[in-house]
Amino acid sequence: MRGLLRASSLLLCGAILIQLLAAQIHAQSKKPKSPWPTLTGDPPLVIARGGFSGLFPDSSYDAYNFAILTSVPDAVLWCDVQLTKDALGICFPDLTMSNSSSIEAVYPTRQKSYPVNGVPTSGWFTIDFSLKDLKDVNLIRGILSRSEKFDGNSNPIMTVQSVSTQMKPSFFWLNVQHDAFYAQHNLSMSSFLVAASKTVLIDFISSPEVNFFKKIAGRFGRNGPSLVFRFLGQDEFEPTTNRTYGSILSNLTFVKTFASGILVPKSYILPLDDQQYLLPHTSLVQDAHKAGLEVFVSGFANDIDIAHDYSFDPVSEYLSFVDNGNFSVDGVLSDFPITASASLDCFSHVGRNATKQVDFLVITKDGASGDYPGCTDLAYKKAIKDGADVIDCSVQLSSDGTPFCLSSIDLGNSTTVSLTAFRNRSTTVPELGSLGAIYTFSLTWAEIQTLTPAISNPYRVTSLFRNPKQKNAGKLFSLSDFLSLAKNSTSLSGVLISVENAAYLREEQGLDVVKAVLDTLTQTGYSNSTATKVMIQSTNSSVLVDFKKQSQYETVYKVEENIRDILDSAIEDIKKFADAVVIQKLSVFPVAQSFITTQTNVVEKLQKSQLPVYVELFQNEFLSQPYDFFADATVEINSYITGAGINGTITEFPFTAARYKRNLCLGRKETIPYMAPAQPGALLTLVSPTAFPPAEAPNPVFTDADVTEPPLPPVTAKAPTSSPGTPSTNAQAPSGQTRITLSLLLSVFAMVLASLLLL
Repeated sequence: MRGLLRASSLLLCGAILIQLLAAQIHAQSKKPKSPWPTLTGDPPLVIARGGFSGLFPDSSYDAYNFAILTSVPDAVLWCDVQLTKDALGICFPDLTMSNSSSIEAVYPTRQKSYPVNGVPTSGWFTIDFSLKDLKDVNLIRGILSRSEKFDGNSNPIMTVQSVSTQMKPSFFWLNVQHDAFYAQHNLSMSSFLVAASKTVLIDFISSPEVNFFKKIAGRFGRNGPSLVFRFLGQDEFEPTTNRTYGSILSNLTFVKTFASGILVPKSYILPLDDQQYLLPHTSLVQDAHKAGLEVFVSGFANDIDIAHDYSFDPVSEYLSFVDNGNFSVDGVLSDFPITASASLDCFSHVGRNATKQVDFLVITKDGASGDYPGCTDLAYKKAIKDGADVIDCSVQLSSDGTPFCLSSIDLGNSTTVSLTAFRNRSTTVPELGSLGAIYTFSLTWAEIQTLTPAISNPYRVTSLFRNPKQKNAGKLFSLSDFLSLAKNSTSLSGVLISVENAAYLREEQGLDVVKAVLDTLTQTGYSNSTATKVMIQSTNSSVLVDFKKQSQYETVYKVEENIRDILDSAIEDIKKFADAVVIQKLSVFPVAQSFITTQTNVVEKLQKSQLPVYVELFQNEFLSQPYDFFADATVEINSYITGAGINGTITEFPFTAARYKRNLCLGRKETIPYMAPAQPGALLTLVSPTAFPPAEAPNPVFTDADVTEPPLPPVTAKAPTSSPGTPSTNAQAPSGQTRITLSLLLSVFAMVLASLLLL
């Protein structure tokens, strides 16, 4: 009987276990699959290296505090741990202190020299100073290209404990870069960490030294921090094994014996060729995940030159590591955690056809001219592919009256004309410029079509070059070709045609650009088409008046000057001939010393008068942005759209602006700190007043007189000139031009040098 009862009990238990197992399997099958192909399925971590060290001194209170305020809630604070003479741990980026602190000024005679990994190194080492010695030493910028304006904020050096207690980070990461060095000087990093862990919650510990992990093995208990092996350059030697980091990478099972994760430079996963273009990704992330190792990536910063493939857009770089359809790393180590946070939370897993969260016009400047030579077929086609709403054509006229698209009436600004036989057609036209130039009206359209386009490089002096492989790619577009391309596009909402120098061309060259534009629009079927909106832009009110008289196209008045205000009477004058207005970025957010000082009411006043406001010029290069935008084009766009409320951006990089429209964070009810617009003047409050020179004169107020222009002159018949190809020295010089002189030859020589730089 007992045997029967026991058997029955076993059967009942077995049935219950089967039901529980089935329920568990059913529950797991209903659990949604994580979109993140990380090791755990959790979103990648944002690790703030020394806090917000891209702006504030590394490891300072300001840097850590700002990182917490502008990052995802679970952001990790990173501390490079160094030991003082009295064996206390401080957060400081390096062994030597002169580069990121005021130590040299406080202790000018206490420099010493020690071997570091076998290399003699001089400096002010942390091991030569007690914590008390460092009380008068302040943190300053460690990278000279970053702003020095925060160096005077008296940020003291913080201990590991003070960062933990004052910042209360969600996660705390301690990096130990030089354990062997401290051991040589009878200082134990492992003993410090074990003691600190009793009062400080340490979540991650990393080091590039294998021997360090042997020292701390088992000393933190079962719930201790995650241990992460840090890889340095692939050809550098790890001091314990005397093997290169590249060779250790081939044996991840060995790394798994002492660490649960690895921290690698970006190039370990997405290598670059010698021209700074991406090569195919390696299999490191997949291999590490198979070995049970998390993969963290270092080296992210917005203010460095990144792979050309990213078009100077740091968000695109982050997404290539976390949202590429193949893998995702488990965390990113960044000097600008606000950009890492927005990339992960606002722009990951967002397709090109995702719902738009905000409505504004993305208008190009010469097409996608940040990626290809402006006004070429390639620039326009990429702009359409990138999601531009409106593509633009700055209309120029050839000597035979053909309208075509080019950013400037000076061919030397956008082509390599100075390296051709046409260089002897350089002339000086005071109405257009003080130096000699080869103008569009000096060549026929057939001759212009033979020219090689050249990409614009506005920051060449700082060695920031746009897409070198394609710097002379594409072909120039006639206005007719441009309009046909736009008309055949299913995604564009309109075209913007810019007309300048109309009075000079009529009076001095016998060319009517207004008529040429209107005729081409009619010939390409735009006069009867309503599907594609046509906008005519000019800085000259008379040009727009002329178009208004002859057509129904929308007109856009461009204010070239940076202004602080605009009179109501001037707005009323503008409304008589314009349907929208273009203003400069500095007319919205004035800037002094690369800091935003305030916000004008120009946008508000124009919009109250029912005039949409488009703003130019948006570029992705971090040098184009004030510090308030954190070297991130997306932060800048966000501040102008959600902060200033403009109606459109005019940009050389339409992909970045178009992607912003699909920003998931804009659809949420709660305030997202890393998607809050910059507050004008707020960053200035964190700068010592003594760091600034006297204030500059304010921008002018735009008045009625600035709007008023004389009517366009009639077209004057052009005097006969020499046949095409004849040097301008032998031709009859048009009014306002002079023959080539020695000074003009010098200017041509300068143009040749400039063109050589374009090649």
